[in-house]
Amino acid sequence: MNTMLKPILLSASVMIPAAAFSQSAVDALSLSRQDIKGTARYMSMGGAFGALGGDLTTLSQNPAGIGVYRSNEVGFTLDLDAQNSKSDVPGFSSSQSRTPFLLNNIGGVLTLKLNSSVVPNLNFGFTYNKEASFNRSWHGSFGALNTSMTNWMAGVAYQNYVTEDEISNAFDPYNPSSGQGAPWITILGYDSYLINPELQADGDTNWYGQWGDPVYDSKGNQVAPGTSGTADFAVTESGGIDSFNIAFGGNFGNVVYWGMDFDITNLNYTRNSYYGENLQNAYVMGSDGIGQVPSQWSLSNSYRVSGQGFAYKLGVIVKPIQELRIGFSFSTPTFYSLTQDFIASTTYAYNGEAQHNPQNDPSLITNDGYPGSYSFRFRSPWKVDVSAAGVIGSNFIISAEYEWAKMTGMKFEDPSYYSYGNDWYTPSSNSYDYDGTNGNIGNYAKNTNTFKVGVEYRVTPQFSVRAGYANISSPVSDNARKGDYDIATANLFPSYNFDESTNYISCGLGYRIKGFYADLAYVYKNNKATYHGFTNDVTSRIQAPSSSVSFTSNQVVLSMGYKF
Repeated sequence: MNTMLKPILLSASVMIPAAAFSQSAVDALSLSRQDIKGTARYMSMGGAFGALGGDLTTLSQNPAGIGVYRSNEVGFTLDLDAQNSKSDVPGFSSSQSRTPFLLNNIGGVLTLKLNSSVVPNLNFGFTYNKEASFNRSWHGSFGALNTSMTNWMAGVAYQNYVTEDEISNAFDPYNPSSGQGAPWITILGYDSYLINPELQADGDTNWYGQWGDPVYDSKGNQVAPGTSGTADFAVTESGGIDSFNIAFGGNFGNVVYWGMDFDITNLNYTRNSYYGENLQNAYVMGSDGIGQVPSQWSLSNSYRVSGQGFAYKLGVIVKPIQELRIGFSFSTPTFYSLTQDFIASTTYAYNGEAQHNPQNDPSLITNDGYPGSYSFRFRSPWKVDVSAAGVIGSNFIISAEYEWAKMTGMKFEDPSYYSYGNDWYTPSSNSYDYDGTNGNIGNYAKNTNTFKVGVEYRVTPQFSVRAGYANISSPVSDNARKGDYDIATANLFPSYNFDESTNYISCGLGYRIKGFYADLAYVYKNNKATYHGFTNDVTSRIQAPSSSVSFTSNQVVLSMGYKF
């Protein structure tokens, strides 16, 4: 191989699992994203309802809130969410907007009066609640790269000991008979001429990307220019977490309220992403070997996870005096059974002899267009919640709440099956090991703290005004955010984003007449994140391209219902 290519090698110092059905700790953060969703009254008070109860949302938060009910209720909530995102790279800024319409909540509570001073009533409830919305999208550009994703692909091949023979001589490298093989990203990169192999005397293969530094001879004269270029990116996330809550509870002497909730959860998460580079003096394999030519290429991938889970919640509210309420609740992890589907494609155009695709086809797709699929189990964080509320007279309520989530306790478990198109495999008990991925969860994640505060003032017996604030801390560890780790991402999906803290500012109005009620809320939500095109190379201290992204949303929430 031409000696000019030796500076091209940028080996990723993070091991990417060779199996196409790998998961990563980054995925755990995406699947456990927290949000504040519910009725208009609940959201207008910042979600600080843990010690108050008597609201349909509390069945899925502190189920002791069902014990506060003294009458039956049915209701629903609609949410119009105007979202805006802005990516910010020095010299490049871009924004994007979308406005999804959501059903936040619908359900009812049935009160069974026992005519007893000790146990006045037992209550039963069923609600659907939107626990989190994943909807957001952003795009942007990088004006001056200092490395290429192709070098990251080469590093994946190098770290996983991939040989050119495994890719070029296999009848179907995407679907080997053993169900194992090279990472799909390296097969796609090789077929698209994004990575270049070099056979060693010992039979191993060195891999090189398209990016290289300038090469100088012994006299200091430049014999090959360095690579330069720009990049574009776009990401769209969609889906959410929906819970179906079956709760029951009651109270003892109108002093201790209790409740429990059986939570059946549906999770649906989709991420479609695009990353493209426009390189000058890129190293590309041609019919006469590797040469430096302009390169325009892109990677598009689609990743979808869906499935169901189960969780149990237990809560209590104590009212020692009429003016004070204290709440506590505990939620087990949600135990999910999930299925993932994934696929990726490239487009590419190279000048001169590098453009030598025999089929003259400037695009490729993994596995002939058959998506990979596999099932796995996932355990979300468990949570504890403490709250307090003060009731002053019959007109004023102030409420505060704190929730702690064990993000470092998230865990993946072995798949029960996986598929590469039409061929299905059932792993043996030790065929796939999530120990490395679960260990990375402890490195990348940190436990979160959620603070909520809300107030309500009853202006007249029929009309109320409300306001609230909430903050959810970042689930990402400081070391991961600062780039102290090579971040292991799932095969085919080099890009990832790390969220910072999320803030909510809210206000609202309420109207009641006889049994009918209507509540209106406005919620301003702000969150920032850092988008990474691919992982840094910590060993060589080369920074992969990244962008600051800010997300804002203006939500208008309407709840209507009837108590009888």
